[in-house]
Amino acid sequence: MRIEVPPAVRDMVRDLEKADFETWTVGGAVRDAVRERPGEREDWDLATRAHPQQVQDLFPRTVPLGIEYGTVGVFGSDGVLYEVTTFRHDVITYGRKAVVAFAETLREDLARRDFTVNAMAWHPRRRVLYDPYGGQEDLEQGILRAVGAPAERFREDYLRVLRGLRFAGTLGFEIEPDTWGAMVEAVPGLTRLSVERVREELMKVLAGASPSRALRLYRQCGALRCILPEIDEDLTDDALAAVDAVPRRKPGTRMAMLLLQGLGAAAASTGPRVLTRLRFSNSEVQRIGAACRGGVGPPEGLVHDAPARRRWAARMGRRTLDDIFRIWRAAVESRADRDAEVDATDTGIDATGREVERVIAAIEGDLGAGIPLSTRELAVAGRDLVALGWQPGPDIGKALKRLLEAVWEDPAANERSTLLEMAVGMDPTGKPDG
Repeated sequence: MRIEVPPAVRDMVRDLEKADFETWTVGGAVRDAVRERPGEREDWDLATRAHPQQVQDLFPRTVPLGIEYGTVGVFGSDGVLYEVTTFRHDVITYGRKAVVAFAETLREDLARRDFTVNAMAWHPRRRVLYDPYGGQEDLEQGILRAVGAPAERFREDYLRVLRGLRFAGTLGFEIEPDTWGAMVEAVPGLTRLSVERVREELMKVLAGASPSRALRLYRQCGALRCILPEIDEDLTDDALAAVDAVPRRKPGTRMAMLLLQGLGAAAASTGPRVLTRLRFSNSEVQRIGAACRGGVGPPEGLVHDAPARRRWAARMGRRTLDDIFRIWRAAVESRADRDAEVDATDTGIDATGREVERVIAAIEGDLGAGIPLSTRELAVAGRDLVALGWQPGPDIGKALKRLLEAVWEDPAANERSTLLEMAVGMDPTGKPDG
């Protein structure tokens, strides 16, 4: 076997072993290289017999990433930060994170790993694969198997249930029966995890190539109901496939699609509460929640009712429209994929897709024409009304909103002179005189 490792990593292994500290590369990069999928991961991790202080003494540029767990970040000669972790074994496990102690051998370290495909190590200088638990064979056969006794592995850290579902979904692997059974039994333990760890794992799924594969496994073992009890536990495969259709580079938008599929019309109100419970940041709650307000398709009549279309776009917000359009298009795409073998004239998929594109084109046309979506974008401002004799206060805001409505009716009215003339004809409450 030949696995190509970055030269900087080989140099780090050389320097550690010169100092008499056995060192190997481990983790996902080794797994993907054995699968002949190099490039899927670029983060090469090292496991070594050196203790953290010894690593820090050996290399000039280090970062204490997790000294209590034996992990030091080391800048390689290529300027990349690599994780170097001391061989470890578990001392106490309680379902969340283990208390660990430093070990003397690589085998002890690999024994505490979750799955056989992640319990391999590669020595880049000797070109040796160390695989005490049969990870290479499981990779070849497409099997996800726990290291040792599955129930023990999951009791040590319940997050391994979600990691296993993600690995199986991402890699397209079958879960070995005993491992699957232990996963199902361990699902109630997910409630003992911090919501931050659960959220991070869920977002890793949504950032993958086909999240529906892992999400189907979430549903089948009960994990979906456990971590997202608000959504419909009978979420269909078609609904999950709609998540895949959202571009991969937009995991937040995929989260919005998952909420829309699982909550329906309630996503606009319930979605932000779900996101808050999962400790998403305030900005993420706002952005994803705003995307949920757009639904999975446009309201009826937006193509022909220009004022209603502009009013709707203003409610959604300029920055949210791109995410909403992605969700609409993904919903159309997923339905088209589902019904690919059915005549489109019977399913109405083509008509739906055309309607979505017409609405998007109309909204983008409004934006391209400079039609304002807020009073801040009008050709006049509050100070202009003050100059006309209006008193500062809420009446000015009401008047500006009235002017904005007029511009939505007739975009040509967004001229300073025209709007000032309209303002002169209003009373101080923003209503037309008479």
